[in-house]
Order: sequence, then C-alpha cells, then structure tokens
Amino acid sequence: MQIADIPLLGLLRERMSWLNARQDTLSQNVANADSPGYLARDLKPLNFEDMMKRVNGGDTTSALTTTDPHHIGIAASQSNGYDGQDSPDTEASITGNTVSLEAEMIKVSETQAQFAAATNLYSKAISMMRTAIGNP
Repeated sequence: MQIADIPLLGLLRERMSWLNARQDTLSQNVANADSPGYLARDLKPLNFEDMMKRVNGGDTTSALTTTDPHHIGIAASQSNGYDGQDSPDTEASITGNTVSLEAEMIKVSETQAQFAAATNLYSKAISMMRTAIGNP
C-alpha cells in the first residue's frame, strides 16, 4: 500500500489543498481592497460529505471501497475545483468595493492556523506510521 492511498492522509491533503486555495482567494481580496467595484470572494466551506466524495474520486453513488474485510481504502483524487462565492464583509463603499481589510486579515489568520493544525496532524500520522514499522 502506498502512503498516498491512506484515507486519513488523503483527507488531510484535501483539507490543506482547500486551505491553500482559500488563502489565494483571500490574498486576492486584500490585493484588490482599493479596486473600484471589486466584490470580496471566499470559498464555500467544505463539509465532510464533499471531502469524502472528492477523496473517493467524485463517485457519489458508491460506498467506500473495501479491499479486505478489516480494512477500508479510499482512492485519492487530484481534483482541486472548489466552489467560490461572493462574500462581502461590509456594505459596498462609494466605489462599490466590498472588501474589509480587518475581516480579511482575520480570515487569513484563521486559515493559517487551520493549515498549521492540518500539517501537524499529517506529520504526526507519518511519525506514528514510521514508529509502527520500526523506523523512527
């Protein structure tokens, strides 16, 4: 079994990919804070069912694939097409811009903390596997 085929790691990679895409979207908002008519954007939050669909290859009708009665395997997906949405933090200014720098910076900080937590979990999972196979 490849490390990439481990369900927990696939879900963590999917979460980190979403957080990376969100950080890109938020940075565009900050960069366009003074652009007339710019509407603040954000990504729709991932829910667990959507993450499982992505990691399971986008198949919405099938259950988890089992290779052994005692194991559950999930095929990893390379899809990164997250849904965006307009997310005005404040009312539009006179120029039509809806970006609030304070709100965007709070979102950036939250996203950064969530990414750090996901990478920490990923690192701990790899460390536990290395210990389990006797290669600390």
